Amino acid sequence: MMVKAAFLDRDGIININTGHAHKTDQIIFVEGIFKLCQTLQKLNYKIIIITNQAGIAKGYYSEKQFHELMDWMTDEFQKQDIDFDGIYYCPHHKDGLGDYQKICKCRKPEAGMILKAAAELDLDVSQSLFIGDKMPDMIAAANAKVKDRILMCEAAKEEAVSSNVQNLNIRPFTSHSAVTQWIIQNQTEA
Repeated sequence: MMVKAAFLDRDGIININTGHAHKTDQIIFVEGIFKLCQTLQKLNYKIIIITNQAGIAKGYYSEKQFHELMDWMTDEFQKQDIDFDGIYYCPHHKDGLGDYQKICKCRKPEAGMILKAAAELDLDVSQSLFIGDKMPDMIAAANAKVKDRILMCEAAKEEAVSSNVQNLNIRPFTSHSAVTQWIIQNQTEA
């Protein structure tokens, strides 16, 4: 039986985007992320991380360092009774080094990571949501036909309008608490 998922970008949604974070001392969790994930879990969403990691491609850190950081983050979320159901990342970039230099179908705005997660975990994207902080997140979600596309940033409404992407059906929010309330209300009305 297929289930719904909450696809979350990492940098900017889970942790403050400090630029190519790969060490635990670089991670500051975004205010409200634990409550948001606890709410999602209570509403039977699988929590899936979908993240571009150009820092690997550019040689700033290794895949091993990425996995070590994600293991630590997973532990921090488990302390809050939150489980990640999947972590998908793209280590490629057109300006990458060696084997990492390539244009691929997994790097957002392509939908590859979302589609792979959906296939591997039997997820119903038509009942799922994606929370991201950049337009490539929203485009990837639209390309994968994810139902609800939530754009988080201080100027979320302005970006959604000024980018002329109303056809992507983006829901702009400026705080995790507002998203949490919308999800609760949306589930109640459904």
